[in-house]
Amino acid sequence: MAFRFTIKPWVASALILASCAGIVALAAQAATDGPASVYWSDGDSGRLPDGTKFRLHDVDSPETGSLRQRGGAKCESERELGYIAKEAAVELTRDGDIVISHAYGPDRYGRQVVDLEVGGMDVAQALISGGTHRAWDYDGGQDKPDWCSARSRRAVSP
Repeated sequence: MAFRFTIKPWVASALILASCAGIVALAAQAATDGPASVYWSDGDSGRLPDGTKFRLHDVDSPETGSLRQRGGAKCESERELGYIAKEAAVELTRDGDIVISHAYGPDRYGRQVVDLEVGGMDVAQALISGGTHRAWDYDGGQDKPDWCSARSRRAVSP
């Protein structure tokens, strides 16, 4: 007695489509397997490819958080500038080999305070030179830059 296996046509179609989607997903992953990217939560902090939370040393960028959020932007223009600064950081580090050139230890939020390099270039200095970030001696008690002033808005605007 032979067993006959039958399958409804719609189930066969669904299985074929699911298999094709899996193949496409694997091909897309293979195409993007290169240097892992940094995840930037804002313009001066984020997560390294290994999952380490970090903050750039001696640099500040405008905040992207809500005006109502503690530690967020102080005005809407700061928030807008924050997204410009974040995009500058993303573009600078996209597909580059990221190296921690110096680690200073954890900050009060548990993030590692670091100097990063990409392609031999200091990330913080490049962002400051690009005008989207400001040098800031956080450890020395220097006041945080005022991103809501008219001068700051003119200096960073694209």
